[in-house]
Amino acid sequence: MEELSEDRFGSFIGENSCALVDFFAPWCGPCRAMGPAVESIAEEFAGRAAVGKVDVDRCPALAERFAIRSIPTLIFFRDGEVVETLTGARSKEELVRKLAAHVRV
Repeated sequence: MEELSEDRFGSFIGENSCALVDFFAPWCGPCRAMGPAVESIAEEFAGRAAVGKVDVDRCPALAERFAIRSIPTLIFFRDGEVVETLTGARSKEELVRKLAAHVRV
């Protein structure tokens, strides 16, 4: 799983036909609680979907671009376009189900 900078974000989304990006902050309790699940999903979907993280404090322009008002926010991309957005802590099972629905077979 890659922590994305503002410079790297566009190429990360463009290089991967399916991606999940976790917008988080290190001080956010729910974000920290979800961290292990997101890392596990990155390993589970390796080669099929990319998983990245954006620290909203370090990348305020990205947070603004995607209208992040609450964290954690998870955005699913397909072919560089937003296809789904989830806000708030979610179970690993829900994230796996959602990501699997966007992966090309």
